[in-house]
Amino acid sequence: MQKIKWNHQFSLAIVLLLPIISISGTLEKAVDTQVKTDISAQKSQQKVDNLSNETKDMVATYRETLRQTDSLRVYNDQLEKLVTSQKKELSSMDEQLLNIENTQRDIVPLMLKMIDTMVQFVELDLPFLPEERQQRIVQLQTLMERADVTIAEKYRRILEAYQVETEYGRTIEAYRGDLTMGDSTRTVDFLRIGRVSLYYLTLDGFEAGIWNDNQWQQLDDKYRQSIEQGLKVAKKQLPPDLLVLPTQTAEVAQ
Repeated sequence: MQKIKWNHQFSLAIVLLLPIISISGTLEKAVDTQVKTDISAQKSQQKVDNLSNETKDMVATYRETLRQTDSLRVYNDQLEKLVTSQKKELSSMDEQLLNIENTQRDIVPLMLKMIDTMVQFVELDLPFLPEERQQRIVQLQTLMERADVTIAEKYRRILEAYQVETEYGRTIEAYRGDLTMGDSTRTVDFLRIGRVSLYYLTLDGFEAGIWNDNQWQQLDDKYRQSIEQGLKVAKKQLPPDLLVLPTQTAEVAQ
């Protein structure tokens, strides 16, 4: 009888323990499921965070790409304008070069003619500073044959020579040089008054003359003092003053 009671108690204990065991197993499963869910949620959140960061990076990259695209568009537009301007400039330069070639073909004969005209002018002019003026002409003629000198420089030098010749007509000048009359040559003082008259006075002051009728002619002694005074005025040794001198006329020859 006692044995049966014990079995009955043992069975009852087992029966009582079964719900506890069942509840414990269910709780463990629930906890395990929750843990797995939390882990999965963390992983999902991590993925979301990673995707969010990637999205932010892609948006930043996209905006930077747009900015660079706009900058490149503006730069390309500017380059296109520059290229168009350069094309116009090149076209203009080609046209200018063609005009220069045509101008050179026209100006070279003109410069040669200007030099020839100067040669003739000096030959027909009063014979003052003959060596200096002749040397200037020879330099121009030599200059025209040089390939290392530009057309512009050649033209400038010719204009300078013409300017010097022009100044002779507005100035008074005294210089010393050789005078050849007949078979004799002597050193005298020359007085040039513009291009109107050219005189000479011997160094001893005893003889004076004038270039007249394409030759040297001796003047009366009364003009020697005026010529001497004119020489001093030209040398700035005396202030300008009225000079009584003959001009190029045949009647003044003695």
